[in-house]
Amino acid sequence: MSDWRSGMTPEEFRDKLALLPKNPRKRYGVIGYPIKHSASPKIHRHWGEQYNKRIRYDAIEAPAGHFSEVAYDFFLYGGRGLNVTVPHKQIAFRICNELSERARACGAVNLLEQRKDGTFVGDNTDGAGLVRDLTVNQKLDISGIHIAVIGAGGAARGLLLPLLELAPASLVLANRSIKRAQQIASELQLADAIETCAMRKLANRHFDLVINATSAGLQGRIPTIPTEIILQDSTCYDLAYGKAANPFMSYAKRKGAARVLDGWGMLVEQAAESFEVWHRLRPD
Repeated sequence: MSDWRSGMTPEEFRDKLALLPKNPRKRYGVIGYPIKHSASPKIHRHWGEQYNKRIRYDAIEAPAGHFSEVAYDFFLYGGRGLNVTVPHKQIAFRICNELSERARACGAVNLLEQRKDGTFVGDNTDGAGLVRDLTVNQKLDISGIHIAVIGAGGAARGLLLPLLELAPASLVLANRSIKRAQQIASELQLADAIETCAMRKLANRHFDLVINATSAGLQGRIPTIPTEIILQDSTCYDLAYGKAANPFMSYAKRKGAARVLDGWGMLVEQAAESFEVWHRLRPD
């Protein structure tokens, strides 16, 4: 059953917090479900030590349908910034008073900052983190290649525009339900720029880069994709990391993919973006 805070508008959310006494202790965290596996607390605390900053950064569990009340309590008790992960990125988008251009463009938020006046500002650093990991850390040239993004949830939303800006030959968004993929393409005004299809329609097609943006790995499953889309010169990238990435990565290795990568690099790169927003310092 949802808490009363779930029905608040962004303005009501901000105004109610403004009436409460401010907690002087600044808190940061990552919110999602499941969340216990998250490495974000270790990353942010490590950077805090580099800059001699005592940072409180916690992993905060919020089941589906309970994001607003958990976020409210977090900001009530000294919260200043939140990273947002599965399944809350679109809900976080709706509680913001202001949005960055890239968050507005993709309709999802993975970074929340509360300003001193109580205003909630939303950003999306997923695409920037992925692109930097692929192009800078992994030295992958996106220009002119064929890309398949598997899964049409909140994670995929932040990736499409940044990938398109690198001029791939084609970009396909595939999902179990094509309607969901078509909805995202329409909402992001990309219907003419990307192709959408059901996963089974990827059969007999080949891609240079396959990105798993599904949450199947969190349940220990492999997304239901046709085997032939992975070739010996393919790069396979799972947005998850650790145990959640193992099912897809093991599958891709068995199919002979040239490179198999998890989302650790993306996590670190988007975390660096968050750290810079909150602390005005760009970590190494």
